[in-house]
This record gives sequence, C-alpha cells and structure tokens, in this order.
Amino acid sequence: MSRSRGLAAISILAGVALTAALWAALDPARGGLAVLLAAVAVIAAGFAWLETGATSARDITLVAALGGLAAAGRVLFAAIPDVQPVTVTVAAAGVALGPRRGFAVGAIAALTSNFFLGQGVHTPWQMLAWGGCGVLAGILRKLLHRRVPFAVFCLLLGFAFGMVMDLWEWFTFYPHTWAALTAVLAQGFAFNAAHAIGNVVLALFVGPELRRVLERHERRSRTEVVWT
Repeated sequence: MSRSRGLAAISILAGVALTAALWAALDPARGGLAVLLAAVAVIAAGFAWLETGATSARDITLVAALGGLAAAGRVLFAAIPDVQPVTVTVAAAGVALGPRRGFAVGAIAALTSNFFLGQGVHTPWQMLAWGGCGVLAGILRKLLHRRVPFAVFCLLLGFAFGMVMDLWEWFTFYPHTWAALTAVLAQGFAFNAAHAIGNVVLALFVGPELRRVLERHERRSRTEVVWT
C-alpha cells in the first residue's frame, strides 16, 4: 500500500470510528454495537498505519512471529488468571520496533490467542487495548531502556489494559450509571492487579533481554551491504 493510499484509508476508517461513536452517544440502546464498530474501525486504521511505513516482508514476518509468540504464551499461562506474557512482549516490541509494529504485534496476539481461548465481541477490544500498549511503548521508547522503568511501565499497562476492558464491559452490558461503573471496576480490580504484578515479574526477568534481541534484529534488517 502506498503512503497516500494508506493515509486515505486511515482517514476513512477514522471517520467510520467517529460516526459509530456518535451513534453510540445518540442512541444508547445500540451503544454496544456502535462502540464495537468503532473499535474495529480503529484496528483497521492501525493496520493501514503499519502499511504507510517502509514495511518489508522481513518486517511482516517478524511482527507475525512476535504476535504468535505472545499468543502462545497467553495460552500457556491461561490456567493462571490474568497472568500472561502478552503485555510484556508487546511493550518490548513497541520499544524495540516502534509504535506501528508494536500496535500490530498486540492486535495479532489478541486475535490469534482467542482462536484457542474463545472469540467474541471482546476480541476487538483486546486487540485495541494490547495494540495501544505497543503504541504507547513505542512513543515512550527512549524512557524504557532500563529494567526498572520498563517494569514499572508494564505494571501500569496491566491496570490500563484492565481499565479498557472494564469500561467496555460496563458500557456494553450494564446500566450507564456511576453505581454500575463502580461495581464493575471493583469486581475487576483483583484480576487487573494480578495482570499488573505478573507483568512486573516477567518484565524484570525477560523484558530487557527480549528488547535487546529485537533491537539487534532491527539493526541487522536495516543494514545495507554495498559492493564496490
């Protein structure tokens, strides 16, 4: 996809997301469907964004492999509620490879793992939330090269991911009241805390090492050999 076509696709999909969000605001009875459509449009815009850069077959292969690795880790850790390596893997990808590819890794990981754990209306929101983790890690990449800052960042991502999913659940399935929102957030706090603490442990043990491996791959993929 050319850069101009990619930007046009992003603009169109952003317009679709905005329209769906307005539909949710004007017709609360269909709000769940509207915000679902908005999430799908934003995800599609994210993949269009990936195509606007200098993306090679090697880049796509690496993104797909990282997404599959994160998905496999999530499936393996499924027996431990909300302790999973997806967030740390996505954050490391964002720091090492930038926000565009960080988004793609997160979205692919959520979609792929849910083929084993169960697809549903929650899937686009998990794709969006984990993709957002990759984008944020890419934006803040210069601050996250040391082990402790990276671990603290992953701790915050655990709560942020849970907040996105809790807000989606509240908006889609519960009355739009402060009492219902408080109940949903309180109910999800223990799971979000488990996610965040698991992120810290994984980030301290493997986060920087994974980032360095990806950065090494990035440098090698950008090296050009000139024959004279």
